[in-house]
Amino acid sequence: MIAVDWGTSSLRLYRMADDGQVRERRRSDQGVMACAGRFGEVLAREIVGWDDTDVLLCGMVGGRGGWHEMPYLPCPAGNHALAMGMQRFLPPGFEDRALWLVPGLRDSGSDAVPDVMRGEETQLAALLDVLPGGAHQVCLPGTHSKWVTVRDGQVQRIATAMTGELYALLRQHGTLGQLMPAGETRFDGYAFDAGIKRSADTGGLLHHLFGVRAAGLFQQFAEAALPSYLSGLLIGHELRASGLLSHAPRPAQVHLIGNDRLLTSYAHALTSLGVGVQRHPEDLAARGLHALWMRRAMATATT
Repeated sequence: MIAVDWGTSSLRLYRMADDGQVRERRRSDQGVMACAGRFGEVLAREIVGWDDTDVLLCGMVGGRGGWHEMPYLPCPAGNHALAMGMQRFLPPGFEDRALWLVPGLRDSGSDAVPDVMRGEETQLAALLDVLPGGAHQVCLPGTHSKWVTVRDGQVQRIATAMTGELYALLRQHGTLGQLMPAGETRFDGYAFDAGIKRSADTGGLLHHLFGVRAAGLFQQFAEAALPSYLSGLLIGHELRASGLLSHAPRPAQVHLIGNDRLLTSYAHALTSLGVGVQRHPEDLAARGLHALWMRRAMATATT
């Protein structure tokens, strides 16, 4: 089978063996926003030479404005609900293949406004059947970081923080952006830790953000260190808002899923606050798609 993780900004494709191992992988910058509706053309080009019949897709390709909008399943939900909620669709040009899309998840718990995820549920699917019983905390850092409570193989709660998007906006625009160096900078552990520590002070995020400008004006940190201070401040507020640090006792560990750069920052923040971490690779989505496909095959074979 072919596993396709098609997000807003990137497209990742994996050719999977029957045992769930990745045989080949490809990557493209033709995310949902970049391909401008040319979904069939882009997919056909990217899977040239792969003759697998079954193609499973997850991510924003199944969202509003994507190729085919999929519904959100209500939480709690596990792999069985996700597998049986997949839908086959038949776009022109793919008559010789079976294309399937994975639904998203919706948490309409105690909050007035529901929270959702689309794409991350497939990364979680690779863990749901292997995590031991009981409750687990999972964090998927990114443009919109997801905090997920898993209990006994079911996604129970979802909480999203727009940390990555806010960091990018403040880093590049406005009065804070004017103080920041252009281009990528090296991670500064001292400045990052100072931002984490500052997030615990009174005054709130909006006040603390202005403090980034003040710290730059009075050269409390070198210009190259300001992005790390801002990152630590935002991640610190995200961790505290998640409720993780107010649990009694605190969870022994958090499962982190994502790219190495982001996981390094979040792992640093969590361990500095006394919470252990277990890191999982970003391509967990491929294993999750395979797990859902096998779960669906088993379920339909017994009906």
